[in-house]
Amino acid sequence: MERRFKIFLFFVLTLPLLAAGASVSKAQAAVVGTELWCVAKNNAEDAALQTALNWACGPGAADCSPIQQGGPCYDASDIVVTASYAFNDYYLKHGLSTDSCSFDNTAALTSLNPSHDKCKFPSSLSVSNGSFSGSTAAVGMGPSEDISGCTRIALHWFWPLITGHMFVVLHGLF
Repeated sequence: MERRFKIFLFFVLTLPLLAAGASVSKAQAAVVGTELWCVAKNNAEDAALQTALNWACGPGAADCSPIQQGGPCYDASDIVVTASYAFNDYYLKHGLSTDSCSFDNTAALTSLNPSHDKCKFPSSLSVSNGSFSGSTAAVGMGPSEDISGCTRIALHWFWPLITGHMFVVLHGLF
């Protein structure tokens, strides 16, 4: 009778942990496909945005032709939208890191697509090895990476924990 109880206890304690492992995999799948854009913060001062925009379009070498007069993203009355396009272009060309989307704390990453009308913002999924993999209208094409680090967490902590737990429980059975 005691042996049956130990086997039952083994399954009761182990199955929830294995189910948790499956949910980690599902979480990873959701994170991998996340599109990100670098946009100007709504609460940033116009002067700071203009300075950052000037740098992005000058020394930063962002492609600012779509925000020039006659371009699909030109809007002289909205510095936030204008700066967002330049910031996003710079971000996509310079490593997709939080450091490449700072602009003296006037920009931030978002998962909300800032595209509007004919102005299409490429996302983090539309680049490959630091350069655009298609036109600026292509969205969602390209490599993805584990942004949250779930894979490292799962491989580094989760499965060794499960293995150790199973060893302790099985050792107690025999």
